[in-house]
Amino acid sequence: MPKAKNLVIVESPAKAKTIEKYLGEDYRVVASMGHLRDLPKSTLGIDIENNFEPNYIPVRDHGEVIRNLKSLAKDSDMVYLATDPDREGEAISWHLKELLNLEDGRARRVTFNEITKKVVQAGIENPREIDQDLVDAQQARRLLDRIVGYKLSPLLWRKIRRGLSAGRVQSVATRMVADREKEISEFVREEYWQLDAVLGCEGSEANFAARFHGTAENKLELRNEAEVQKVIDATKDEEFIIKSIKRGEKHRSPAAPFITSTLQQEASRRLGMTPKRTMSVAQQLYEGVDIEGQGTVGLITYMRTDSLRLSDVALMEAKNYIIERYGKEYYHGSFRVYKSKNSAQDAHEAIRPTNINLTPDIVRKDLSSDQYRLYRLIWGRFTACQMANAVYDNVVIDAEAGILKSFS
Repeated sequence: MPKAKNLVIVESPAKAKTIEKYLGEDYRVVASMGHLRDLPKSTLGIDIENNFEPNYIPVRDHGEVIRNLKSLAKDSDMVYLATDPDREGEAISWHLKELLNLEDGRARRVTFNEITKKVVQAGIENPREIDQDLVDAQQARRLLDRIVGYKLSPLLWRKIRRGLSAGRVQSVATRMVADREKEISEFVREEYWQLDAVLGCEGSEANFAARFHGTAENKLELRNEAEVQKVIDATKDEEFIIKSIKRGEKHRSPAAPFITSTLQQEASRRLGMTPKRTMSVAQQLYEGVDIEGQGTVGLITYMRTDSLRLSDVALMEAKNYIIERYGKEYYHGSFRVYKSKNSAQDAHEAIRPTNINLTPDIVRKDLSSDQYRLYRLIWGRFTACQMANAVYDNVVIDAEAGILKSFS
């Protein structure tokens, strides 16, 4: 294979295959297979007395990968560090730069929010320096994990089961679960009843269920069987009279596009996928899947995000698709813009398909069962979020019997 002028380093072989197809002969794309440097397993690896200085060492099982990358980097004019666009990916790029002894002028950081030809080429054309703030954020998390977990994990091994781990996440999560369990155990239960009556109208076979609301003046809550029986006794021989009928429409806005947490929740609820499985399948869809007639295609944007932001290009594609496929009346009429929480980093877009025209039905034969189900979920949520509100007919009937009132 002829030497390429430029080396691009990504994390996974699947992503390397997709990206290399978009960049041409001047670029060689290889995978680091994740982290190549980490804290040692046999010691704490952190100098607590010296400003928490970490002691990073090469990952033992990746010796061959490291040697290969050093050789390729030595023969390349420029090395593009194209690991994932998050804190972890930023730290991996920094470790690669240090491990391969790359000078500042030969190492450039690039990120891809989606693995498509346009975005990949734009990323290569607009490289940047490694963001040390993101690297430091990841290092702080890693060191805190080690400081907490290195002391707590052996305790779990002795008291519960060997192999369990504790760290900054597990420890805090355990506290939250314990606090919630305490709230549940201290909750004081209160009895309440609901009373429904099945009503019919003269001259009509249609019935409807009406729920007890209270008197004509005040709402009443039924707290025990005796109160329920009192209402039944007061109305059982009375004729119900319809006092008012209100007709109207209820509008329901579509749900926002997915972020990482909502994707995991919905995949668990609707598809029965664990969060780990959801993220694994989403990673496959992001890195690229072989699509007949198109080669390897990244089907979704980056799946680790807390932002609800959508690009104008994606919004325009959704608008055109909805109008052409369903009709103008099904489009919202303008771009729906969703506001992220104040705590969101907003580093990436929401999770969406990279090409709305690649519908789930078109790519189904090229996807595994889990890939298809998750892609259909993501594609459907994004498409729906730009559609018109759902409209429901709403009828409210007030009926009275004696001094009591029933509400449906």
